[in-house]
Amino acid sequence: MKKTTYLLIILFLVSCGGGGDDDGGGPPPPPPTPDPPSAANLSAPSNNDVCQTGTSISDTQSNVSFSWTASANTDTYDLKITNLNNNQVTNKNDLTSINTLVTLDKANPYSWQITSKNSESTQVAISSTWKFYLSGSGETSYAPFPADLKSPASGSTVARNSEGKVKLTWTGSDPDTSSGLKYTLYVDKTDGKQSPNDIYKELESNELEVSLDSDTIYYWRIMTTDGSNSSYSTVYSFRTQ
Repeated sequence: MKKTTYLLIILFLVSCGGGGDDDGGGPPPPPPTPDPPSAANLSAPSNNDVCQTGTSISDTQSNVSFSWTASANTDTYDLKITNLNNNQVTNKNDLTSINTLVTLDKANPYSWQITSKNSESTQVAISSTWKFYLSGSGETSYAPFPADLKSPASGSTVARNSEGKVKLTWTGSDPDTSSGLKYTLYVDKTDGKQSPNDIYKELESNELEVSLDSDTIYYWRIMTTDGSNSSYSTVYSFRTQ
């Protein structure tokens, strides 16, 4: 009788132990999501720098040093430099340092920004965009930076208001002065380069409402002048409803 009781107790314990192992099974928890990178802070060339000369390597080109502060959770950086006169882009990708040297054409305005990346994350972080003017030999006066077109965005479709008008907006800046800029609006159905109407010239405001046809593709750009020098923005296109 005692042997039977002992066997029943042992069987009961084994059964309970096996059940406990089954309850503790299953796949392991997923790994924690990696922290995305933070945006870098730009250092040099400084924003709106008109005296940037770099290191001259020929009559037409200079080496320009770019630097920024390290950003959190970042493995590599992508540097994007845009010539604001012709929209030519220079890229230096997968940089592991926070500075690099780039050869650029003199006597041109540029913008630049940094993209921070982390190999364990699909997210990226983009810095602010800074502008500078790379001086040419003997220059003392500089053209305004090409205007930044704000709205309508390129490729967008916009609704006209009750008067059949669309508001166009932009921003302008000048390395020599922060005031006194004037703008000419080019807007047409061809290429954004046709002769503008007189009422679109010598504008002091950064916006203008324009009467446009419905269901039509338009092209537009801005000429900025400081009284001595001028610059042209890129051409944007949009469709009216």
